[in-house]
Order: sequence, then C-alpha cells, then structure tokens
Amino acid sequence: MPIRCWPTSDPLYIAYHDDEWGRPVLDERGLYERLCLEGFQSGLAWITILRKREAFRHAFAGFDPERVARFGPRDVERLLRDAGIVRHRGKIEAAIANGRATLELREAGTPLDRLLWEYRDQADGRDLSRRLKAAGFRFVGPTTVYSSLEACGIVNGHRTDCWVRDAVEAERRAVV
Repeated sequence: MPIRCWPTSDPLYIAYHDDEWGRPVLDERGLYERLCLEGFQSGLAWITILRKREAFRHAFAGFDPERVARFGPRDVERLLRDAGIVRHRGKIEAAIANGRATLELREAGTPLDRLLWEYRDQADGRDLSRRLKAAGFRFVGPTTVYSSLEACGIVNGHRTDCWVRDAVEAERRAVV
C-alpha cells in the first residue's frame, strides 16, 4: 500500500492526492479557483469541498474571474440558496471580490499566475497573504494562502516518504 500524506480510504480523496494535489497549476483560472476553494474550506474538512467542487464550478461560472467579477447582489442571494455549495455570505462575497482583484492584477501587469509563482518554495504564506490583501483579495490569510501554494504545486507539501513526492517535484522543476 503506497504511503500518502494523509490517511484515507475515500476514493475521491485518494484520486485528489495522487493525481492533483501538488501538481503545478499554471493558468489564472485554475489558480483563482483553488484560492477560492481554499477560502471556502476554512473551518471545514477539505473532503467537504472536494465533494462539492463540481457544484462550486457550476455556481461560480467555472471560476472564470471575468464572469465572477460581474456577480452582484442577486448572484450572492442565489448562491446563498444553493445547497450544493458552502453557503457562507463572507466566503461567497470573497470569491466575487477575488475575481475582481484577479482582473485588477492582470490589468496592472502582474497577473495572478505570475504573482503566485513568485512565491515558489516559500516557507509560509504571510508575505503573499499581505500582497493579496493589499490587491483586494479576501479570505486569504497565511494558512489559506499556503494551502493554496501547496495545492497548486508552487510549494511541494508532500511528505518526504509520500509515493508521489518525487514525481510532483519533477513536474515542479520542469515548470520552474
């Protein structure tokens, strides 16, 4: 039985760990999605978010920051009624604000993908958290930000004895 970073028998969680977590994410939409989902996860188990991920994608227009940035009060109310996602006003409003902030970063010449990848191999998420907050992002505390960096392969968070760590590291080196 392969060694993984966390014990689980849930097939969804195993697939996420083995095939996705820590693999490099390079596109703006993918990074924005993961940053938002990590924010929604705050205070909850990650498996809860994994099980709701497709509903989140549907509810948030595939995490297209241009579309989400146009969400208004009616969309917030619609999302608060959507049982398929985590119905937390602050987190919903943060995802919308983060879409807007993603566009503003792009317009300012520092797209989200470039900004996040500047922080590869950082020891924690404090500096990036401050930068994101200054850019208008919400629900991006240091723990959430660092979890996002791990999820997106910007930081290799796999245990040293994890069976996919070396493959993930090779993928990261190919990018960096």
